[in-house]
Amino acid sequence: MKVVVFALDDVFDSGMAVLLDTLATANELAASQGFDKAPFDVRLTGLRKRVRTALGFTTTVEPLDAVRKPDWIVVPALNAKQADSLTLRLQRRDVQEAVEHLQRRHANGINIAAACIGTFVLAEAGLLDGEEATTTWSLAPFFRQRYPAVKLDDSRMVVESGRVVTAGAAMGHLDLALWLVRRVSPELAELVARFMLIDRRASQAHYIIPDYLAHSDPLISKFERWIRDNLSGGFSLLEVAHALAVHPRTLQRRTEAILGKSPLEFVQDLRIERARHLISAGHNLEDIAAEVGYADAATLRTLLRRKLGQGVREIRRLK
Repeated sequence: MKVVVFALDDVFDSGMAVLLDTLATANELAASQGFDKAPFDVRLTGLRKRVRTALGFTTTVEPLDAVRKPDWIVVPALNAKQADSLTLRLQRRDVQEAVEHLQRRHANGINIAAACIGTFVLAEAGLLDGEEATTTWSLAPFFRQRYPAVKLDDSRMVVESGRVVTAGAAMGHLDLALWLVRRVSPELAELVARFMLIDRRASQAHYIIPDYLAHSDPLISKFERWIRDNLSGGFSLLEVAHALAVHPRTLQRRTEAILGKSPLEFVQDLRIERARHLISAGHNLEDIAAEVGYADAATLRTLLRRKLGQGVREIRRLK
């Protein structure tokens, strides 16, 4: 499999390195799995002869156009953690050139993948319009506002949609690299994961901080504070909308536009977050259920499993 890692200036060092290291490890271990030759031909490319990373290192790269017919072009993240700084980076001339390259390659049948902030470059190119995708959870509200045509599910770690694949937050580069290895050989991917001590993570849900997302919008921030002050009570959209002096439909629409979920789902996220903290602290589950607004422990157990993919024992073991 010919894989092109397409790096731009100010590339996130760990993201680029993780992609390269994981595929290199797969090549080293391939012989033990019966491969006659290395399964990956990995090329580091860019728009110029050199790429300068976010930490100030400089590396020589091949021009993207010099690599003919790769199986995959993979875009690692730019180094941006806030919406304002990312907006400036997306306006850069080299990023716009990269967008044009990706549009051309995708139109010619090349598969495209990206992780973390790299997914924004794919979205800028229009490659995700009408498609399912994921991105770094911390910038999901900004992503939804900027690219409303994309079917975003930021709870997922890796999303395959047609000839485009996206992966989640910073270490999603690792999940994306393993996804590529798994396409060649599930057995080789398992071996690489064991050698590199990589856990399988199907979801970002366990890592999401709900109130961090809420602070991206004034109304949602007020909504979040109201929920926390009334966590043990039942939830009524009419009641909370009245308390916030907005129409229920306004709150419904804003929550869906910013967070990609209904008000009730956001309430459940905050309840689960609080419950997880109390479980880790060793509190009784029946008491926890009452504190976070559920009638019994059984309901809470079901939601923990559905939302986090974990039960009470796993949560306490990981505290």
